[in-house]
Amino acid sequence: MTVTAELSAFVAGLQIEALPPEVVARTRLLVLDLVGNAVRARQDAESTPALLAAVRALGMARGEARVFADTEGYSPAGAALVNATLGHSLDFDDTHAEAVLHPGAPVIPAALAAAEMVGASGAEVMAGIVAGYEVGLRLALALPAGAHYDRGFHPSATCGAFGAAAAAARVMRLDADTVASALGIALSQCAGSLQFLANGAWTKRFQVGWAGMAGLTAATLAREGFKGAAEAVEGKHGFLNAYAPAPRAERVLWDLGEVYELMATGVKPYPSCRWGHAGIDAALALREELGLRAEEIESATLGLSRAGLLLVGEPAARKADPRNVVDAQFSGPFVIACALATGRMDWDSYRLLDDAGIRGLLPRIGCAHDDEIEAEFPMNMAGKLTLRARGQTFVRTVVVPKGEPANFPDEAELRAKFAGLADAVLGAGPAAALAEEVLRLDRLNDAAGLLRRSAPAGGRSEAA
Repeated sequence: MTVTAELSAFVAGLQIEALPPEVVARTRLLVLDLVGNAVRARQDAESTPALLAAVRALGMARGEARVFADTEGYSPAGAALVNATLGHSLDFDDTHAEAVLHPGAPVIPAALAAAEMVGASGAEVMAGIVAGYEVGLRLALALPAGAHYDRGFHPSATCGAFGAAAAAARVMRLDADTVASALGIALSQCAGSLQFLANGAWTKRFQVGWAGMAGLTAATLAREGFKGAAEAVEGKHGFLNAYAPAPRAERVLWDLGEVYELMATGVKPYPSCRWGHAGIDAALALREELGLRAEEIESATLGLSRAGLLLVGEPAARKADPRNVVDAQFSGPFVIACALATGRMDWDSYRLLDDAGIRGLLPRIGCAHDDEIEAEFPMNMAGKLTLRARGQTFVRTVVVPKGEPANFPDEAELRAKFAGLADAVLGAGPAAALAEEVLRLDRLNDAAGLLRRSAPAGGRSEAA
């Protein structure tokens, strides 16, 4: 069997009853994390009004499919596009460190949109979600992600399209040959560029949303008999060979069905690029231990791998002068400044973009390549903070940031994160009820009911 054929057979044959209990339990928590992000982004993300206006103009806001925290109806493709974009809009969604991938945002909305189309149960959706995570993550690992990044690609969007296709195909219960065709169709749609870093563009969110819609489209076309390219993964002009210089196709299949890469996915405690999180952890720890005040800080340098430096450290002048939320999410100096000055880094921290105290601290904070941290890549998104204050130098290295699988939050912590995001949109009672539904996803007869129950009471959604 080819790599594509074997991967497709895995997707088609995946049954929730055969999954290890810990995989099922972790999947529930990852879905909860994604839903909380999407609910808050429906109201708060600055890109949401333009996104929804475009979806309406394109005729995708007419139908029975639903968007999180929205009272309107959409087409399935429109719902997948919006939900996947919302899931990634706060940059607060899950991350697989070695794959450098946010798997949940494209995969979970595609699975739910497919469930609305076919009336699938929660168990079928969960099987689709696990299949989607495995496909997207394994492709990223085979590229590998660093080489893919060097070419300017955004793996959450490129690999995410395949993950979304696999998720939707499994929910639709397509056979292995049809799944392979869906992957071949996804190959013609996978795109995503890091050029958003040049001006803080909203395309990072959109291209992950597009991946969710592309995957649903690919699965639907395949279901209706549309023929996709063969050997989409490993072919001469297939994904791996076209998108990286020296891929390892065999890596896709390592321990397939025995080791679940989903379990190596972490969640974010801070709504910013994951490459800055080790630095935030270090800044918060040093601030508390030393009782530091912002005015005492002479300088701070966050040591990173080259991949991390590309995202949150360069160009240095731009990172030290963020002008919008996306700039700030990808600015090591900004997130470190917030942590040092306020003792927190949460969604409301972006209200401090023009704060005089933060602006005064930014010129004293920089990022640099660090050989010790480079040695941790790609297994860990590590960071080393070197802080000069009170005439002394303090160094704190964080190899495994909070939220990684080795440091994974428990259900109570993830419920608290969900409440912190969803309560402001839905109210505490309805948000708690939605969390309960999400955490019993695999036992729901109607998975799509989750989307309907996320609608705010009292009429039209905000940020419309």
